[in-house]
Amino acid sequence: MALVFLVLELTAGDFFMLCLSAGAVCSAVGAALGCGFGVCLALFAVVSVACLLFLRPRVLKRFGQRNTRKSNAAALDGKIGVVREEIKAGGYGYVAIDGDMWRSVSYNGAAVAAGTKVIVLSHDSIILTVKPMPAE
Repeated sequence: MALVFLVLELTAGDFFMLCLSAGAVCSAVGAALGCGFGVCLALFAVVSVACLLFLRPRVLKRFGQRNTRKSNAAALDGKIGVVREEIKAGGYGYVAIDGDMWRSVSYNGAAVAAGTKVIVLSHDSIILTVKPMPAE
């Protein structure tokens, strides 16, 4: 059973199955030493839970995903773009950012003319909320 958990851990990578594997190994050792089913089950449960509560958080902190880079629309928050198609009052328009066109709304619902530089304040799915940049 421990090998099954280890193989599953390789596919998941979140160190959950590793804790169950540790419990299974301890249970197998108990069985090899002649312990009864109840003792082996208790060993599995106690070691697995202890591993989940104490070891897993430390392992995740040390080896967990370090890729905190934002992707898609979330990566655009704070970026500067140019309105290519007027953002109509209370409606939508299009903003060019890094060569891509994004459907956008004004942060206060006001119209924003084409050619205006804007900053992305937030996003809702793939629709950006933008604010005109102050004149330089």
